[in-house]
Amino acid sequence: MTYPLLGSLALSLQNKPAAGPETFVGLHNYHTLFTASEWSKPFWNAFWNNVKFFVVHMLVQNPVGLLLAALLVTRIRGAWLYRTIIFTPTILSVVIIGFAWKLILNPAWGISQGILDAVGLGNLNQPWLGLESTALPTLSLISVWQNIGIPMMLFLAALIRIPDELIEAARVDGAGAWTIFWRIQFPLILPTVGIVAVLTFVGNFNAFDLIYATQGALAGPNFASDILGTFFFRTFFGYQLQPGDPYMGATVAGVMLLIILSGVLVYLFAWQRRLQNVQF
Repeated sequence: MTYPLLGSLALSLQNKPAAGPETFVGLHNYHTLFTASEWSKPFWNAFWNNVKFFVVHMLVQNPVGLLLAALLVTRIRGAWLYRTIIFTPTILSVVIIGFAWKLILNPAWGISQGILDAVGLGNLNQPWLGLESTALPTLSLISVWQNIGIPMMLFLAALIRIPDELIEAARVDGAGAWTIFWRIQFPLILPTVGIVAVLTFVGNFNAFDLIYATQGALAGPNFASDILGTFFFRTFFGYQLQPGDPYMGATVAGVMLLIILSGVLVYLFAWQRRLQNVQF
């Protein structure tokens, strides 16, 4: 892993003119990425789409995963079956996930029309993946559905480790389920909350496969679902009749690495240090 990483960073510091050998250009490629309109506009579009993609996961996937874990830890009947059903999409191929949801959401003959009609909401059916305003939110929710089993299992593992004596003592004192969760369980799993948050950040800013499987390299419509992963792919390998530029592609990859590294450092030096100060 280290050699390709260093090789990509080294490639981002070089360029090759139309006729001539490869030369070292320093940070010129990065300057071009952020200042030249033909590069900066699609880059910032992909970046902000990626931010929205991440925010949806943070606000929907992780809270719902925590809620499911809190329900399953109560030892409800059939908990093993619920865990299996919820976690199953996580182990499916992303190509299968993308293809299946394209079939479901097809506005002409997808089953989404029938489902909405059955609950009296048929007028809400529309080409969710074909509209600029709905493509990215729809893909974000599909990704949430696919990956929600991961935070659920991590939260569940943390909740199971809490000693039963603490829960029983709280119940003896008259605390309800909501009070037990917020005053005892949630504070004790804060380290896991931080880990899930940073894993979500890294995973979302590395995302590529679901967008590519459903929308292709152009991440349509009109680049409305374009994120950094698909922007990097098009830049490095090219698309349609546009040739790829490995030097600018490596530059995009370098910026992605910097973004991810910044998020991890914030977690290590802000969140993790704060938790250590509380514990010790």
